[in-house]
Amino acid sequence: MDIVKEQVHEAARRARAAATSLATAPRAAKDAALLAAADALVAATDDLLDANALDVEMARESGTPKHVIDRLALDADRVAAFAQGLRDIAALSDPIGEIVRGSTLPNGLRIQQVRVPIGVIGMIYEGRPNVTADAAGICLKSGNAVLLRGSSSAAQSNAAIIAVMREAIAAAGLPADAIQQIPAADRSSAHHLMQARGLVDLVIPRGGAGLIQAVVDQSSVPVIETGVGNCHVYVDADADLDMALDIVLNSKTQRTSVCNAAESLLVHKAVADAFVPRVVAALRDAGVTIHGDPAFAAADPAVVPVTDEDHATEFLALEISAAVVKSLDDAVAHIRRFSSHHTEAIVTSSLGAAQQFTAGVDAAAVMINASTRFTDGAELGFGAEIGISTQKLHARGPMGLTEMTTTTYVVTGTGHTR
Repeated sequence: MDIVKEQVHEAARRARAAATSLATAPRAAKDAALLAAADALVAATDDLLDANALDVEMARESGTPKHVIDRLALDADRVAAFAQGLRDIAALSDPIGEIVRGSTLPNGLRIQQVRVPIGVIGMIYEGRPNVTADAAGICLKSGNAVLLRGSSSAAQSNAAIIAVMREAIAAAGLPADAIQQIPAADRSSAHHLMQARGLVDLVIPRGGAGLIQAVVDQSSVPVIETGVGNCHVYVDADADLDMALDIVLNSKTQRTSVCNAAESLLVHKAVADAFVPRVVAALRDAGVTIHGDPAFAAADPAVVPVTDEDHATEFLALEISAAVVKSLDDAVAHIRRFSSHHTEAIVTSSLGAAQQFTAGVDAAAVMINASTRFTDGAELGFGAEIGISTQKLHARGPMGLTEMTTTTYVVTGTGHTR
């Protein structure tokens, strides 16, 4: 017997039972459980930070890159933030039971398309403990049970968060097995989760390109593909250059280790003489290494010559690729070549340019005169997010409550027969 496989399948069976209970839980019960979990996480901050310190120390000893440790590390503010995310989710409308559309046919049959939970959701993700709380909260509110398979690098942090949340929701009257951890010590647990078709309804990977591709390639369970973020900021010929400078700096430097940080900068040639020296100086002062074309290199000898590989790279660090383009069409063509379809931003005062850019780029989110950093479930009013989808199925962009539902057609007759 494969012990790990049986452990995963047994957790999935318990999740299925919990999901059946959650599917009919009233909003008040789910909200009470979320608020209880939020309070419990804040109360357990010291314990969570102690557990996280063990993970962080192990990561440092193993030579983990700085940007990965930044994602892994918790402090009191980060714990408070994901606890507040649970409160924000509780405050949102419950999508379950929402009528998407309805009509009455000429024969008198009444048709309603109604939102229902998906069922059991598996999350496979890398070392970001906040994902644990966010995913658990969104799944709970949308009536789904969740199996959380984080990375071994965050095992202590995830275990502590899940233990607190399970105890809190059980005390509030909901099944603790709505939130379960799939151990990460054995790498095969992720494979067994991906192969648990019939027990698990959906798998969502969240992390680097390698993890996401592995799940897409190996899973027999349906997958919603989240994506890496090679996000662009394009400064148009009609841009307010002061605004553009602020947006570029915020997009690149506010936090570099996240998928909605800008990795590429494009500038229209009409404003290049005025803008390129300014943005190069500002980025240099912020500690950013610029991989730039000749126009950028002319502004500062420290600019590194850019390559196609640079244009395609998600740096997750204080680095950015940069180029001057001849036209909006050229900017769109560049983006379509190198984009990861996550977030693309344009800075312009031209409505026509904004519309052309929005229609031309192929992205889950388009920002007009705003930082790429706003592609975030919490920032868009979703309370939190379970991930940012870059595929084109029913969920695209930050995935909140609605994206964690499917629909059922409810057909009501009065003895109708065909």
